[in-house]
Amino acid sequence: MKRTLLISSTEQSASALGEMLKAEGFHPLTVTYSAYGAKEEAQRQEFDLICINAPLADENGIELSRHFAASTRAGVVIVVPQKNADEINDMLNPHGVMVIARPINRHLFHHYLQFSDCFRARILRIERENEKLKTMVEDLRIIDRAKLLLVTCLNMSEDQAHRYLEKQAMDLRISRLEVAKQVIQTYQN
Repeated sequence: MKRTLLISSTEQSASALGEMLKAEGFHPLTVTYSAYGAKEEAQRQEFDLICINAPLADENGIELSRHFAASTRAGVVIVVPQKNADEINDMLNPHGVMVIARPINRHLFHHYLQFSDCFRARILRIERENEKLKTMVEDLRIIDRAKLLLVTCLNMSEDQAHRYLEKQAMDLRISRLEVAKQVIQTYQN
């Protein structure tokens, strides 16, 4: 299940493009007919793919695709007329937006969507790793703060403070982080 937001200026073009997206496994499909409506939908829920069939009634779709590429984790694809495709691709490629020329070649469309899906999976994996690293850094800050308190309040050396935290963690069968929090609570102020 790959939640998809489709933005198109007409119901007829939305229907045709929607069928192609559904055939590729991109559903449930949410359809809007304006940039404003698309932004509201993107605030309400997270999408795996955002597909813009440009131009739209209220804008050309280029700014909207940049907005979604910068503010969401969704893969962003814009479908544009063949005559403008190269120029628009040069503008949007640095922002991570895939540009597909109309008329759409189904075989290429399939590969564009697969690439977009792969790209999104990599971004999500990097975000998870980033969150894990942020947590580790925050834990190390707390542990270092506890060591500093042990050094200043109990006149321990840094090595002694380190060994104290590790020994307490082993003896109490809790993590060094939990021991560090207890030390901070005890010796702070």
